[in-house]
Formats: sequence, structure tokens, C-alpha cells
Amino acid sequence: MSKKKKEESIWNRAPAQEDYEAARRFLSLLFSDRDAAHLASLLRRPPIVFFEAKDLLQAAQCHLLEKDSPHVAADLKKIAKGKKLSPVLLVRGQARVGVPLIIADGHHRICASWYWQEDEPVACCIAPVPR
Repeated sequence: MSKKKKEESIWNRAPAQEDYEAARRFLSLLFSDRDAAHLASLLRRPPIVFFEAKDLLQAAQCHLLEKDSPHVAADLKKIAKGKKLSPVLLVRGQARVGVPLIIADGHHRICASWYWQEDEPVACCIAPVPR
């Protein structure tokens, strides 16, 4: 698989609408339905920021998914075809109390980005943790 020029971003400018619902569903496993819905709404507000995949995975205490994992492989095919990926949706961790970064939606996109180009910055929207 040939890699695109480094200057070309593999990321869309905004998350896909269905990603917010996927994030809400995931967050409802960790928070009350009310808090999950509130966090999902907060994810619509922040600007896109960029972090390296390795840093996101480390902060979230997640592992790198296998390259042939179905979702990672599908995202790698999208990138190869010139299609852009949706930015990932995150909830900021709180290191002081031992809470890691939460990848609310997009773990497979982070991993695909890493396989595509290890130092490719990952587009993210980060919501604060509810108090």
C-alpha cells in the first residue's frame, strides 16, 4: 500500500453525525444515560485538535488493534482510496484521580492512522469530564 504525501491529511474537518450517537451509546456504559447524552452534546462543541496516535493510546490505556482487525482494515482501505476519516471523539481523562482518557468513538481510526503513517497526527474532539 503506497502512502500519501505527508502534507495531505487523512482526516475530515468534522466528525460524522453517526459518530456522536455511537459515542453516546458507548459512554452510556460508563456514565448515566443523562451524563452520556450531555457528554455527547459537549463533543459537538470543541475545535478539532491533533495528537499522535501513540499518545492517545497511551493516555487511554488502550492497545493498538491488529492491522487486519475488520474496522482497522476497512479504514486503511478508505485511506488508500483517498477517502478521509472522521475525527475521533474523546473525553478528557483526569490523571489526578486515575481516570484515563476515554476514546468514546474512533479507536479503530486511531489504529488505522498509526498503521498508515506512524507519526500522522490524529484529528480529535475532546470533551471535558462532567463534574
